[in-house]
Amino acid sequence: MRFVPFVMVLTGLVAGIASPASAITHGSVDNTQHPEVGALIGDEPESDGTWSYCTGTLISPTVFLTAAHCGGKGQKTARVSFAGHYQPGEKLYAGRYVPDSRYKGDAYDMAVVIFPEPVAGIAPAKLPSLGLLDQLKADGRLQAARFTPVGYGSVDPVKKRHGWRYRYTDTRSQTSISYKRLGSRWLDLVPNPSREEGGTCYGDSGGPNYLGGPDSKLLVATTISGVDDACKTTNVDYRLDIPEVREFLGKYVTLP
Repeated sequence: MRFVPFVMVLTGLVAGIASPASAITHGSVDNTQHPEVGALIGDEPESDGTWSYCTGTLISPTVFLTAAHCGGKGQKTARVSFAGHYQPGEKLYAGRYVPDSRYKGDAYDMAVVIFPEPVAGIAPAKLPSLGLLDQLKADGRLQAARFTPVGYGSVDPVKKRHGWRYRYTDTRSQTSISYKRLGSRWLDLVPNPSREEGGTCYGDSGGPNYLGGPDSKLLVATTISGVDDACKTTNVDYRLDIPEVREFLGKYVTLP
């Protein structure tokens, strides 16, 4: 199944595959800018013929970070593709799926896929130091910061008579989004229409939010949720610079 953020409720229909002109929501095809961002690939296709159900990021040669809500009950393994546009036959990396044991549906929503061999030819994303976002806020630099979400999720949902229609393309996409609010656990981001920004949607869960523009590799939060079925308002993202996250990730990677 395709997993959804924990706040949002899927009420719409899923449309068939089409050639993407834009993606995420009001974004663009990522092409080769973020090869470290991959898609979790199902054992069987979705009803629309697509395969990706969540997003994640390579954070070491053998560790892929995603969201715990992307996993099924008792799931032990996962398959990942780093193709910009996944099609059956593309190379897949299979690994051990390990969710945070503290996850219960809201907090601690993180999991890793541990590959038996290093992923060759792809440089991992960089993780933030402890309290980085708090420091930026204290310095007055967070308010004007821009972020870059990347993911394989639904593109530009359309409101229909009986609900929303979501279109999936198995394509890695990116957009720009602005700062809204920083909490002790969550980073809230919101599209700024004057900047022609977009947001994240179903299927982008677990994917990265980079601090900075499209060339940034500094991964500061993972996509968890949104507050509207149109995927146009606030994105709720899990901070990676807080102690509870570092406690989990520190078991698998060396942290800055």
